Parts: sequence; structure tokens; C-alpha cells
Amino acid sequence: MDRSRGSRILPAIQFIMRYSTQFLLSALATAQFPPATVPEIAFLGRSNVGKSSLLNALVGDKAAKVSSTPGRTRAINFFALLGPDQKQKIIFADLPGYGYAKISKSISAGWPAFIEPYLAERATLGLCVCLVDSNIPPQASDRLLVDWLRAAGREFAVVATKADRLSGNERTRNLAAIKTSLDLDAVLAVSAKTGFGVRELWSRIDKVRAGQS
Repeated sequence: MDRSRGSRILPAIQFIMRYSTQFLLSALATAQFPPATVPEIAFLGRSNVGKSSLLNALVGDKAAKVSSTPGRTRAINFFALLGPDQKQKIIFADLPGYGYAKISKSISAGWPAFIEPYLAERATLGLCVCLVDSNIPPQASDRLLVDWLRAAGREFAVVATKADRLSGNERTRNLAAIKTSLDLDAVLAVSAKTGFGVRELWSRIDKVRAGQS
């Protein structure tokens, strides 16, 4: 491992080591959601954006299954992050990828029926992490998702994945294009492969856990 990569990964590990991860359940209906007792972070993105890889990088474990066939998962998968006392501190909600569905008038047109109530009504949902691919221009479905969350009044952060595939100049240019296309003030670039940006994403997540979002 080169030193620059190591310097990025080691601080991220400090965040990971605060928690252990426990799979809770896969929900296919609102009645199956876990009790709303701790802050939740929802992860959303197109089916091939690298969502499962980023979740695994965040928790330091193979918690989320990386599928060879994007779009097959239709449930919301809930993972509890436990503190040293083995009590739940925060929950990650891995939502189905939306790129497999034809998007019509709204992003929710292709969602299973229980996803919109989760995003619109879940009282403990503190942050929606919207993943876009840093290597390509934002897609129409990405814009629809951001617009939907704005209309719903949800707190969200746009995270650009696969940043390790870009040079520094390419990354700067592509992030600027994403911000312009999605009308954003900031975009966080991350790489599940190298750990780039993982610490910064954890800092944002920790603010939600602490009630500072």
C-alpha cells in the first residue's frame, strides 16, 4: 500500500472501529420496518453506482452483498451499528437501486410501494446519501431523486463514487459538472477501493447521530 493511500484509510478506520455491524432485516412492506428508535441513514443510487461496496467500506465488513446482477434487490436492507455497549447507535438503510426501472414522471414511478412512505414519513431518517458515479455525467434519474428529496424536505448529501478512477484534474472537473447539473453547493467524492473520502462521509454521518445535521 502506498503512503498516500494509507494516510486516507487509517483515519477512516478510526470511525469504523467505533461500531460493530449487525444485519437486522430485509423489509418488503412498511409493517416490516424495524422500530424507529435511533437515527437512520438511507443510501440511494442507481443499481451500478457502487452502493454495496461503499457500505462495506464504511462499516469495515462485508455487510452488504455486492451483486453481479444490478437491480435484483427490491427490499430495504437494515443494518444496525452497535457501540461498545452493544446498543444500537445508528441504522443504515440500503435501498433498492433505481436504475433498473424505467423512470417516467417521477423517481418514485419505479419504486416498490413501501419506499416512498419510508423516505417521506420515517421519523428517524436523518440523512439520505444519494450516490452518483463520478465518472459519468449525472443521469436523469439522479436529478429526479434530488428533486424528489428537496420537495419532500429531506436532508440529503450527494456522494460521487469511484473517485479512484479519476485523476485530480478529472475529479475536479467532474465534481463541478455534478454540482452544476444537480444545483448543489457541495459534492463529496469517495472511493470504496482506496478509502478516499470515507472519513469525510463518516463525519457527516456522525453529525446526524449526534443530532447536529
